[in-house]
Parts: sequence; structure tokens; C-alpha cells
Amino acid sequence: MFTGIIETLGEIKQLKKDGGNLHITVFSPITHELKIDQSVAHNGVCLTVVALHGDTYTVTAIEETLEKTNLDQLEVGDPVNLERAMILGSRLDGHLVQGHVDQTGTCIAIDQKDGSWFFTFEYEPSKNNVTIEKGSITIDGTSLTVVDSKKNLFSVAIIPYTYEHTRFNTYTIGTEVNLEFDVIGKYVSRLMGLQQ
Repeated sequence: MFTGIIETLGEIKQLKKDGGNLHITVFSPITHELKIDQSVAHNGVCLTVVALHGDTYTVTAIEETLEKTNLDQLEVGDPVNLERAMILGSRLDGHLVQGHVDQTGTCIAIDQKDGSWFFTFEYEPSKNNVTIEKGSITIDGTSLTVVDSKKNLFSVAIIPYTYEHTRFNTYTIGTEVNLEFDVIGKYVSRLMGLQQ
């Protein structure tokens, strides 16, 4: 379980295909604090540390994960949002994030307004995921509040700190992102669907 508060940015150092799997080696300032079998969210995707090598570590994404996320688009040198699993008993600064990406979305607009940025994302409606205004959404592992919500479309406001310390400063129109919808909203949506 995660909070959606990005700890740091890592850098992709190596990508190695192995059948349907992808081994991802990441340089990170938190590598020395990691251990094998630990869960770390990478752009919002919960992956297990399988190897440590000095200032880099390796995780493996299986084929199903690659099909549901944007991890198959990573390239060597790309930044990646990183967050270690939350510690029970401390503050929850974001919201409850499972690290299980529901689907990807696409950035369709970026507007700068008075020192902040507004990003608008579109997503495929067939999965029946929903957002609500002032509800929570996780984009590439970053916990955010929905500003505007429409059918398969929503926007978020990004403060300068978040813009500078996450992947948001690399996004352009057309960037594909990982989306994890609010866990409570997912259960409500599923229950409503079962009653119809």
C-alpha cells in the first residue's frame, strides 16, 4: 500500500526483455535503503526489488503488467516516479494507493495559470472507471485531487513543487500515463454495476 506522495525520481539505466517479462534496472538515491523482496511503486506500479547492484536495483514487470501500464514505453535515461510502501502508524499525506494500475490515460491538454499547471487526461471508458470532482486519482503514482470531471475525462492542478519533483515536467500532449482510480470509488462503481 502506498500514499501517492512521490519520494524521489529514479533514472532508468537498463531494460532487458526476458520472454514476456521486462527487467528494469533503476539508478536511485534510495537504493542503499532498499532490500530484496521490498515493494516499490514505479510510476504508480507496485514492483518487487529482485536485485541490488551498488547504486542501482532491478525489478521485473510481467507481461500482464506491461499490457496494463505504460512501463513498456520506458527508455534508458527516462525519469521514473518512486515511492516505497507506506509505514503503518505514520501520517497518510496522499490517499490510499494500492500500486495496481487500472488503465492508462493520455494527456490531451496542458495549461499554465498563475504559477500552477492544469493537466487534462482522457481515458478509455470501457473499463467503467470514474472520477469525481474533489475526488482522488493517482497519475504515474502521484496522488492528486480531481479538479474537473467529465465522462472519461478529468483535469488536475499541479503546484510548482510537484511539477519540479515528479515526471509531470516531462509530459507533453499525447503522453501516456498510468492511472489508478480511487479504491472506494472502484468498489462503489462495481456494486452499482452488480445491482443493474
